[in-house]
Amino acid sequence: MLPTHCPSCRSQLKVKCMKCEQCETEVTGLYELPVLALLSDADKNFILKFVKYSGSLKAMASDLKLSYPTVRNMLNEIISKIADYENK
Repeated sequence: MLPTHCPSCRSQLKVKCMKCEQCETEVTGLYELPVLALLSDADKNFILKFVKYSGSLKAMASDLKLSYPTVRNMLNEIISKIADYENK
């Protein structure tokens, strides 16, 4: 898993260098991590499942054996986290 926060102070990490293993090209700079990379694995799995089910919360609820309102609340929590990251 890609670390997203400093283990010492918990500040958000940024990408400094990327390297191509094929040709050894390196790109350096200071880049923000994508918002989706900052989400927990559980949130990312939920989003992947959401896309797999073409955005159908009803189908997801059935697959997860949860009620529709529970799945809707899960989505709302992820939406809130994304909004918080974008407003920082």
